[in-house]
Amino acid sequence: MAMMLARMTLSTILYLIVTAVVWNYWSKLKRRPLHKIAVGIIFGICSIMSTHLGVDYKNMILNVRDLGPLISGLFFDPVSGIIAGLIGGVERYIAGTYFDVGAFTTISCSQSTLLAGFLSAALNILLFKGKRPPAFHAAVIGMIMEVFHMYSVLLTHRDDMAAAHYIVKTTAVPMIVFSALGLMACSILILIISGEKYEYIPLSDRKRTPIAKRFYRQLLAATLLVFAINHLMDYNLQTRSIYENAEQSLNNMATSFRMLYENTGGNPDEARALIPYITITGSDDVYYFIYDLEGNVLSSYYSEESGMTKLSESERQDLAKQPEWTAFRKNVEFYGDMDAVCVKRALNIEKTVFVLLAWQYEMLMQEQINQAYEVLLADILLFTVLYLMVVALVETLVCRNLKSVTDSLQKIIAGDLGEVVDVRDSAEFSILSDDINQTVSTLKGYIDESKKRMEQELALAAFIQESALPHVFTFTRNDFEIYALMRPARQVGGDFYDFFFTDANKMALVIADVSGKGIPAAMFMMRAKTAIVNTAKIGKSPSEVLFEVNNILCEGNDAEMFVTAWIGILDLETGIMRCANAGHEYPVLCRAGGDYELIKDKHGLVLAAMENTVTKEYTLELHAGDRIFVYTDGVPEAIDKEEKAYGTDRLVQKLNTVKTASQEQVLAAVYQDIVEFAGEAEQFDDITMLGYTYNGWKG
Repeated sequence: MAMMLARMTLSTILYLIVTAVVWNYWSKLKRRPLHKIAVGIIFGICSIMSTHLGVDYKNMILNVRDLGPLISGLFFDPVSGIIAGLIGGVERYIAGTYFDVGAFTTISCSQSTLLAGFLSAALNILLFKGKRPPAFHAAVIGMIMEVFHMYSVLLTHRDDMAAAHYIVKTTAVPMIVFSALGLMACSILILIISGEKYEYIPLSDRKRTPIAKRFYRQLLAATLLVFAINHLMDYNLQTRSIYENAEQSLNNMATSFRMLYENTGGNPDEARALIPYITITGSDDVYYFIYDLEGNVLSSYYSEESGMTKLSESERQDLAKQPEWTAFRKNVEFYGDMDAVCVKRALNIEKTVFVLLAWQYEMLMQEQINQAYEVLLADILLFTVLYLMVVALVETLVCRNLKSVTDSLQKIIAGDLGEVVDVRDSAEFSILSDDINQTVSTLKGYIDESKKRMEQELALAAFIQESALPHVFTFTRNDFEIYALMRPARQVGGDFYDFFFTDANKMALVIADVSGKGIPAAMFMMRAKTAIVNTAKIGKSPSEVLFEVNNILCEGNDAEMFVTAWIGILDLETGIMRCANAGHEYPVLCRAGGDYELIKDKHGLVLAAMENTVTKEYTLELHAGDRIFVYTDGVPEAIDKEEKAYGTDRLVQKLNTVKTASQEQVLAAVYQDIVEFAGEAEQFDDITMLGYTYNGWKG
C-alpha cells in the first residue's frame, strides 16, 4: 500500500512539473492551432506514460491517466483536451486488447480517457469561458471523472459483476483522491505562476460575495444533503428488506428441519444424512447445528470437520434467551465467532432439542453492498449532471445578464449618462433595462435643468461681484495712474481688488484672495471687501485694518474659509506708503528708471484663521515715476500642459519688458504672456492683478 501511494504521488508530481513547464511557454504564445495541437500531444503522451508507469496493485493497474486530457482541456485549450483524450484513449485500447495491459478494464478505461478529453473541452467553453477553473471546482471535476471511470467498469462487466465490484472497491478511493488532488494542485500552480491575484471572500461576507457564488454554494449544500438522506434511506430500506427476507427463508428452513426431525422419530442420527440438503436448497451460506438444553451438539453443518460436540456455557445461555421465530444477529462461537443472522427453533414438543440456523451476514449483504456501490456511483453522476445543468442555466439566464446590467450601471454611476442598458433575454430583464434607461433619461433632464438654473444663478452672482469691483480707472487728478484686471477661473471667483481714498490725499490699494471658488468664495469675498473698506475709511493703519477685519471674519466662519490680503495706504503728498501683508504674494516694485523687483516683505497669518492676530506693518517711500504691481497666486501658479508653473521669475522678466508702458498695457501684456504659457491647459485659479504708478504730488 505504501509503495502504491508513493508511486501515484510521484506520477501526480510529474504531471505538475509538465504543466508548469508547458504553461510557462503557453502564457507567452499567441496560441495558434499548432500550439494547441502540440499541447494536446504532450499531455496525450503523459496519459500514455501514466498507463505504463501505473501501479500494479492486486492484479490491477492504478494510474492517473485521465489527468492528461483533463489538464490540457481545462487549463489550456478545448482542442488540446480532445487531442490528449483521443491519444490516451486509443492507446489504452490498443495496450489492453493486443498487449494484455489491464485487459479486464480495457473498454471502461478507454471510454473514461476519451470522455475526459471531451468533458474538459465542454466545461472550458460552456462553464469556465476559457478562464482557469478555481481549485475547488477542479478537484470536483477530477473526482467526478474517476467516479464515471468506476461506474463504467460496472457497466461493461455485467457478465462478471463480482470481479467488477472487487476492482471498483479496490481502486476507487486512490484513483478518485489522486485525480482530484492532481487537478486542484494544477489550478493552484497556474494561479501562482500567472501571478493572478486571489481574494478569499468568507462565506459570512455577503456584501462582497457574488450572488452566483452564494447560489451555487447553497444549491450544492442542499443537493448534497438531499442526496445523502435519500441514499441512506434507500440503503436502510434495502438492508431491512434483505434482513426480513433472510428471516423468512431461515424460518422456512427451520420448519423443514422440524418436519424432517419429526419424520425420523426425533432421531438426530437418522436425520443427519438428510438435513444438509435443506440448507443447500436454501443457501450455501447458511450454517446450522442441533443442540439440546445441556448444550450438547447433536448434529451440525460440517460436523465431522469441526469436531465440536458441546456449546460453551456463555453461548448456551445466550441462545436460551433468544426467542423462536424472530431473527436475531449474533456472533456464533460454534463457527469461530461468525457474524450471522440467526433463527432458533425447537424441534420437539417438549422443547428439549433445538436447531440454530445462521446466515453469514457478510454474504447475506454482499449483493446489497455491491448494489449500493453501483447506486452511489450512478447517483453521484446524476447529481453532477443536474447540478451542472442548473449552474449553466443560472449562468446563462441570470448571472450573465446581471453582469451586463451591472457593468452598464457602473458606467452610468461613473458619469457616462449616454450608456444604454440593453438586456432583452427575458421579459424581466427587458423591463429592468427599460426602467433603468427611463430613470437615466429623467435624471439627465433634471441635471440639464439644474445646470441651467445654476448657470443663471452663477451669472447673477458674477454680475453682483463684478459690480462690486471698481472699474473706473480715470481720475481728475494726475498724481497717479492705476489699472486692475481680474479673470476668474469659474464664473464666480474668490479674488478681489479695490482702491479708494481714505481722506482727500490718502489712497488705499487692496488685493486679496479668498480660499475656495464659486459662490461661497464670492460671498466671503464680499464680506471681507466691505469690512476692509469700512475699517480703512475711519482712519485705521494697514496693520489695524487687518487686525479688525480678521476678528470680523472669524465670527461665524463655520466653513473655515480664510483670506490672504495685501493693503497699502499711500500719502500722495509725501509718497509714504504704509503696507501690511496677511499671507499674500510678494509685491513687485519698480523705481523710476530702474527694473521691477520683488519686495520680500514680512507675512502675517492669513485672515479668519485665528482671532486677535497682529500683522506687522512696513513702509515704502515712493518717488515720482515709481511703480508697484500686486497680484494673486493665480499668476505665478498658472501651469502648462506639463504642469510647469509660470513662476515669479518669469513674471518679473515680463514686467521689465513693458516697464515704460501704461498700466493698462502692462497688465494686458502680463495676462497675454500667462495665456500663451498655459496653452491648452485649463485655468484652475483666479488671476487678479493691480498696477499703480506714483507721479508725485501735484498739489
